Amino acid sequence: MICSSDMADLVSGIIYAFAALFVILDPLLSVPIFASMTKGQPSREIHKQAFIAVAVAGILMYIFLIFNTAIFSILGLTLSTFQIAGGILLFLLGMEMALGIDLCRSKDAAPTAAGVVIGTPILCGPGAITTVMLLSKDYGILIPFIAITLCLAATWIILYFSAGIQRILGTVVTDIMGKVLGMLVAAIAIKIIFSGIIGTLGLPITI
Repeated sequence: MICSSDMADLVSGIIYAFAALFVILDPLLSVPIFASMTKGQPSREIHKQAFIAVAVAGILMYIFLIFNTAIFSILGLTLSTFQIAGGILLFLLGMEMALGIDLCRSKDAAPTAAGVVIGTPILCGPGAITTVMLLSKDYGILIPFIAITLCLAATWIILYFSAGIQRILGTVVTDIMGKVLGMLVAAIAIKIIFSGIIGTLGLPITI
């Protein structure tokens, strides 16, 4: 039987974990990015991409929640090397957004690329994976699992209605936000890459 104090601890833990993950995932930041990448596609395809993005992010977070650092150990990798790789991909995406060019995708690329790129590294990047690992260390599996599920549900709703949000903001505002966010994404990517390099070299520097 679960006492009231245990239930209160469970609820407070879920709320904290949800808040931490929601801030890291920041699905609202993904709206203009997602809208620009799915621009001109039919509603059915946009909704499909929203599901793919959430599925990709969810699968990665659940995997790292359950298997934690064992994945890195098996592959002989570290979080620092993951940061470098993820940061490079994020930087390329930021350049695409800011300059309006296609560095990673050809004109004939499959539309599923939008959902995959939004899923990782935009939603589930090094920051999200690190947060999941830290939450599992502090709370075990149950609380982070529930928090991840709630975050994924909220993210799916936001991306599902991204077309409506885009209409409210307007094309001009969305395009401007996309370019500005592209520069911010590139800047964040550089910071992630730099952090990965510092971690790899074992230098006592924090940024």
